[in-house]
Amino acid sequence: MRLRRREEPLLLAVAGGVLVGLVLVPLVSLGGQLARGEALVHAARTLSAPRTWSLLLASLGIAAAVTVAALAIGLPLGVLLGRTDVPLRRLALWLHAFPLSLPPFLIALGWFHLLGRGGLAGSALGARLLFSPTGVVLVLALALAPVVTSLVVVGLRAVDPSLEEAALLVAGPWRVSVRILLPLVRPAVALAALVVFSLALSELGVPMFLRVGVYPAMVFSRLGGVDYAPGEAFALALPLFVVAVGLLVFERRAAGRRAFGVLGLRSREVPDLRLGRWRPAATAFAAAAALLPLLPLAALAIRAGRGRGFSELPRWIGASAWNSLLDAFLAGTLILLLAVVIGHAAARRRRGGLGLDALAVLAFVTPATVLGVALVATWNRPSLQAVYGTSAIVVLALAARYGAVGLRAAAVAFSQGSDHYEEAAAIGGARFLRRLGRVLVPIHARGLGAAWLLGIVFCLRDLETAVLLYPAGEEPLTVRIFTLEANGPEGVVAALSCVQVAMTAAVLALGAALLLRGRR
Repeated sequence: MRLRRREEPLLLAVAGGVLVGLVLVPLVSLGGQLARGEALVHAARTLSAPRTWSLLLASLGIAAAVTVAALAIGLPLGVLLGRTDVPLRRLALWLHAFPLSLPPFLIALGWFHLLGRGGLAGSALGARLLFSPTGVVLVLALALAPVVTSLVVVGLRAVDPSLEEAALLVAGPWRVSVRILLPLVRPAVALAALVVFSLALSELGVPMFLRVGVYPAMVFSRLGGVDYAPGEAFALALPLFVVAVGLLVFERRAAGRRAFGVLGLRSREVPDLRLGRWRPAATAFAAAAALLPLLPLAALAIRAGRGRGFSELPRWIGASAWNSLLDAFLAGTLILLLAVVIGHAAARRRRGGLGLDALAVLAFVTPATVLGVALVATWNRPSLQAVYGTSAIVVLALAARYGAVGLRAAAVAFSQGSDHYEEAAAIGGARFLRRLGRVLVPIHARGLGAAWLLGIVFCLRDLETAVLLYPAGEEPLTVRIFTLEANGPEGVVAALSCVQVAMTAAVLALGAALLLRGRR
C-alpha cells in the first residue's frame, strides 16, 4: 500500500535517473577525463593556441548573425501568417516550415547545385558568396527561420483576445502588432532565439561543406577526423560547455516557467487583422518565404535526374535509410516515455520536475560535439561495447540531445488541460499509474503524439550527434550523404538527399494524418 501511494515520485525518480544517466553522467565523466594529468597538459596546450579562440569567436559570431537574420525573417512572417488576412496562410506556413525538418547541410547542397559554378543558375559571384561566412549565415538563417515563425504563430494563439480587441479600437493593425502582440509573445521569441542560436552553434555540416572553419569542426577533427586526439577534444569541449550553461541561464530568465504556456490556445477566435492596401506586399513576402526554401530541394531533384542518380540508388544507399528510421523511432519513443513522466511533473510543479526540465534543456543547448565527446568518455570502455559498439549508442545520444523537444511539448500539453480530471480520479482512489494510463494519456493523446512526432523528426534530421558515434556499417542516411559529399558522384549524392526529403515528408504526413484522425 505504501508503494502504491508513492507511485508518482518513484516513477519520476526512475525517469529522472534515466535522464541523469543520459546527460549528467556523461558530462561528469568528461570532467573526470579533464582532471587527469595528461589531459590537463593537452588542455593547457590546446586552449592557449590563438586559433582556438579565433575559431570560437567566429562560431559565436556566425550563430549570433544567424539568430538575428532568422528573427528578422521569422518575426514579421509569424505575425503575417498568424494574425493577418494574408490568403493561404496555413499552406504558406507548412511550406515555409518543412525545411526545418531537414538537415541544414542538405539544403546547403541544394543551394550549391543552384548557385555554384556548375549550378542551374550558377555564377562566379554566386559561388564566392555561397562559399563564405556570409553564405553559411544565409543558408542557416533560411533553414532555421521557421523556428521563429512557428513559435510566434503559436504564441499569438495564446494572447488574450480582449487585449487585442481593445487595442484595435484606437489603433491600426501595424501598431497593434508592434505595440501589443509582439511584446506579449516575448517568451516565444526568446525561446525561438535560444533554439536558433543553439542549432546554429552546433551545426557541423553546413560550414564544413562550404569550407568555412568553425569551432565544432575542430572538435570533430579530434574525434572523427585525421587529427585524432581525444585529449584535445576533451579540452576543446570546455569553452562550449561554458556557453551552454550561459544559454541555460538565459532560457531560465527569459522564458522559464512561462515556456509551458507558449503553445496555449485562444479561448475564442477574433477577426484577422486587415492589412488594407498593404495586403499585396504582405502576400508577396509570405509567398517568397514559402517558396524560396523549396528552390534548393528542386535543384537536388533536377541534379539527381540529370546525373542518373536515382538509377544508382540501390548500389549506394545500403541500409542507411532503414538505420535512420529505426534510430529515430527508437529514440523518439524513449523521449516520449521520459516526457510523459517528467513533462507531467514539470507542468504540475512537482518536486524535481523543473530541475529535470532544466537538465534536458542543458543537453539541448549544449553543442552536439560536446555531448558527443562526453558520451565517448562515458561509453567507450571494453565492458560497455555491447552498447557503444552498436547503434544503441546513437539511440541514447539522440534521446539525450533532443529530450527537451519532447519534454517541453508534453509539458505544454499537460499544462493546457485542466487538472480537475486528475484530481477527481485521485479522489476516486485511482493510483498514479492508473490515472496516467486511463485519464492523462487519453485526454492529452494528441499533444503527446505531437511530442513523439517532434522527437522523431529532430532525430531523423540529426547529423552532428550521429556522425561522432555511429558504429561501422550502421550509419544513418544523413551520415552517408555527408561522407559522400566530398568524393561521391554528385548525381548519387543528390538522389540520396531526395530520399532523405521524401522519407521525412512521409513521416510528417503519416504523423499529421494520425493526429488529425485523433482529433476527429
